[in-house]
Amino acid sequence: MPARAYWQGQIRLALVSIPVEIYSATKSGAAVKFRQIHEPTGKPIHYEKVAEGVGPVDPDDIMKGFEIEKNEYVLLDQDEIDSVKLESKKTLELTQFVDASDIDVLYYEKPYFVVPADDLAEEAFIVLREALKRTKKVGLGQLAMRGREYVVSLKPCGRGMILETLRYADEVNRAQSYFREIPDEKPDNELLELAEALIEKKSAAFDPQEFHDRYVDALKDLIERKRKQKSNRKIIDEDEGGGRSASNVVDLMAALKKSMEKSGGASSSTKPAAKKVPAKKAPAKDAPDKAASTRKPAARKRA
Repeated sequence: MPARAYWQGQIRLALVSIPVEIYSATKSGAAVKFRQIHEPTGKPIHYEKVAEGVGPVDPDDIMKGFEIEKNEYVLLDQDEIDSVKLESKKTLELTQFVDASDIDVLYYEKPYFVVPADDLAEEAFIVLREALKRTKKVGLGQLAMRGREYVVSLKPCGRGMILETLRYADEVNRAQSYFREIPDEKPDNELLELAEALIEKKSAAFDPQEFHDRYVDALKDLIERKRKQKSNRKIIDEDEGGGRSASNVVDLMAALKKSMEKSGGASSSTKPAAKKVPAKKAPAKDAPDKAASTRKPAARKRA
């Protein structure tokens, strides 16, 4: 079980309160993530915020705008947006119970595991879980988490329960607008029986391990093959060429990572940190004049 719960609080059913913790039930680790690299140098690409006709801008000068008409915006700063965020409530009150089939699959958004917060909560937790099983109902309520309010459903899952956030009605497109051109007619009975027989032949219990993302598998295989071809890899030495960079700075994090590699340690990808002036001096023929060498390096534009 993860060390830190996504949310901690209590489920309330009338006068009964059950302390619980919820944990994310899904993860996105299967995706292959890329980073853009400048091929000639092997340097990672960074982005800077620019305004049309102005160029790079200070992040402190950026506000969020909501377009009310074409090219006309209402501007809000982050403090104004934060002022209307909802405080996370510590109570999920179950206000309604419905049949699971009443909730269209389009409304389900993200699942979470729900577990008792402590030994004292276990009995009430089990009673609620079993009551939902017997009645074949799903509990509904609203819960404020991380600044916004969600509609959530609660249903049994093995020894525990599953809480799922639901989309609001205005977040779901109506199927009728997409399906209305499909003719409303009965299929040929012989064809229908053939389709049913095929479905029956291929019916089996659901096993998620039987399914793999073949695109991700192919990408990982390609990356592994390229990794073994050392000619396709480029590791940049920050000091290569023996001279100072144009800004007279060197990436401190890259230097630390390189030191780890030389000592046999592993390094992980991380964002650039602070900068420092490299110790190595340029060869005499490339060295700037004395006056230039005493100047402070030009300030870098903020991204």
